[in-house]
Amino acid sequence: MKILVVTQYFWPENFRINDLCLGLRERGHEVTVLTGKPNYPKGDFYHGYSMFNKSNENWKGINIIRTALIRRKKGGGLSLMINYLSFAFFASIKAIFIKGDFDKIFVYEPSPITVGFPAIIAKWKFKIPIYFWVQDLWPESIAAASGLKNKFVLQIMDGVTRFIYKKSSKILVQSQAFIPYILKQNVKIDKLVYYPNSTEAFYRKLEPQQKYKKMFPQNGGLNLLFAGNIGESQSFDTLIEAALLIKNKNTVVNWIILGDGRLKEYVRNRIEQLGLKDTFILMGSFPSSEMPSFFACADALIVSLKRNPIFSYTIPSKVQSYMACGKPIIASLDGEGAKVVTEAFAGFSSSAENAGALAENIIKFIALNENDRNKLGENAQKYFEREFEREFLLSKLEEIFKN
Repeated sequence: MKILVVTQYFWPENFRINDLCLGLRERGHEVTVLTGKPNYPKGDFYHGYSMFNKSNENWKGINIIRTALIRRKKGGGLSLMINYLSFAFFASIKAIFIKGDFDKIFVYEPSPITVGFPAIIAKWKFKIPIYFWVQDLWPESIAAASGLKNKFVLQIMDGVTRFIYKKSSKILVQSQAFIPYILKQNVKIDKLVYYPNSTEAFYRKLEPQQKYKKMFPQNGGLNLLFAGNIGESQSFDTLIEAALLIKNKNTVVNWIILGDGRLKEYVRNRIEQLGLKDTFILMGSFPSSEMPSFFACADALIVSLKRNPIFSYTIPSKVQSYMACGKPIIASLDGEGAKVVTEAFAGFSSSAENAGALAENIIKFIALNENDRNKLGENAQKYFEREFEREFLLSKLEEIFKN
């Protein structure tokens, strides 16, 4: 098949769509990606990129068509809106002039929903169906992440979402909990397909390597690792409060944070204010391919989200990565993500923003012997292989396209 993928984010930005495109390419499909200039998450164009250069690239056999956009800068509300709308505008124009022929359009939507507009233009031009993969529910997700409460603006966003869903042939959802919400947006049930995230093939269980072990504290405490975006949605205040509670019990836990984001400086300042500088280690960003090596040196991996109904519908994509590496998980979230951790017997889960319960679960985990900890990691890996394994989901996507 010849597949046109429409996504605001793509390599060298680190998103799941990168590996999905590679997987389709490995299976003999011809993949072309319409995307923007990379500027996530720091808000500046990546080295070597600017507003108007590098309009065409090839990455591992994948054709990339890049369009101009206004960079997101520090990620404030107005900057994000301009960033989203600029991509939708410029990519829609670019779609008119794309040469070639395609069989399917596949849209990746972790936000914004406006990524659907260039796909609709491409649908009109090539007379082919759109398969729209929903990672975030709109308008609820943008309201939750930004605090937007203006009913008029939210109604406009809801109308835009309904329009884009109407123009799509199939709507793929990364969580079963998305289905009732989308049904309320006048989408028929036979249009919806459950299609969860997998993770890159390099996420697998590894033995700890000295190169990475020496980057961890050597104080004999529990090494608890968080990997991902340091943003509003991740509720870092909950992690910090839990760390303070544990420290006050004279229990040594090292919180290793891998990643970056617009709240990184706030988190750093908060840690210093509470005297937790020796407890948190902000290591910064590393290539995704190195994450399994870091995970192997941790005792457990942590995932957290804010308390908000919209986040309870979501399975954070890091859950699949953690599970693939066969590590115990300590979760601070509600809904589908917590359900996966609990069903898999992969670790401990507490409700979102409940720092006390999170601290108690960490203390419980510390009390486990080595065999019990290993068993939690084994359970996580088995659940991943049954529900989220990469090749299994690639085959499922091919079936969705064929049907």
